[in-house]
Amino acid sequence: MLSLFNRIIKLTVFLSLVIFSVPQLVWATDAVQIDREVQTALKTLYADSAVAKELAAEAKGILIFPDVIKAGIILGAHYGEGALLQNGETTGYYSTVAVSYGLQVGAQTFGYALIFMTDKDLDYLKSSSGWEVGVGPSIVVVDSGVAKALTTTTARDNVYAFFFDQKGLMAGLGLQGSKITRITPDQN
Repeated sequence: MLSLFNRIIKLTVFLSLVIFSVPQLVWATDAVQIDREVQTALKTLYADSAVAKELAAEAKGILIFPDVIKAGIILGAHYGEGALLQNGETTGYYSTVAVSYGLQVGAQTFGYALIFMTDKDLDYLKSSSGWEVGVGPSIVVVDSGVAKALTTTTARDNVYAFFFDQKGLMAGLGLQGSKITRITPDQN
């Protein structure tokens, strides 16, 4: 039993090293590529969710991560890069990263968008040196149940999260503990 435990620990350490070195190798290295992926992701999001499109039309800003990779064996992590859009224009680039521990195994990719409905919460994102989700502005994750009752008239929260384009074999999506940090992709 101890041998199995040691193997799991070694595999977890190896996987962690791979996960945190992959972003430097695979992700977008320039702003043009991120912008292109963000526009494609927005089309996917809006095709999947009329509510997201409706809220986005009223939003102060949309932070979208088109391609987040999540993997784990006991220890898990996710990483992705995206852009903040205001009035349809990119005003900044960001990364999302999280580490988790628990009963988990698998890998998946997904995209997510944070739709900011107030200037105050958007300013918090832009002025923070790294926003840990769960500290600062509160987020409402919009799943199919919430989406049925949500309109711009009933929307009373400040930040809405939409997941889209999920692929892979890992259960559950969440943002709690994710750290969102401003990046300069052309300088990586």
